[in-house]
Amino acid sequence: MPIVRINVQKCIQDSQEYGSTDEHMVSRVFYSIDVGGVPKGEYYSDIKQIVGSTYSSGNMEVSRPCGYNGPYDHRIFSDEIAGYFSKLVNSSGSTISLGGVNNVRMMNNTFVMPYHFQFEAEGPAASW
Repeated sequence: MPIVRINVQKCIQDSQEYGSTDEHMVSRVFYSIDVGGVPKGEYYSDIKQIVGSTYSSGNMEVSRPCGYNGPYDHRIFSDEIAGYFSKLVNSSGSTISLGGVNNVRMMNNTFVMPYHFQFEAEGPAASW
């Protein structure tokens, strides 16, 4: 089974350009993918959540990599991308800390924080 490596470069948080509204916040994570050591290109995924919800993976929808059709495991991918995003912005985030503050909405923030993860694409969750 091939090893899929995701190399995250940045995230743009809560962008109207990507579909944010008064009800839903849409952020976008940008990354490259390589499969078995072979670069496959640059991609992105959208993260959608209800405005005001906590920054946890249970409150986020992570889209498939836009334009990518290779080996893939959405469960692992989604968990990793949601975890990356949560580490950037949450009540005790490493980039912006909002501890003790309520009803704050910061839009169109760009976070350049590299993150890498990999998984073996196998089983019923894999899409070829």
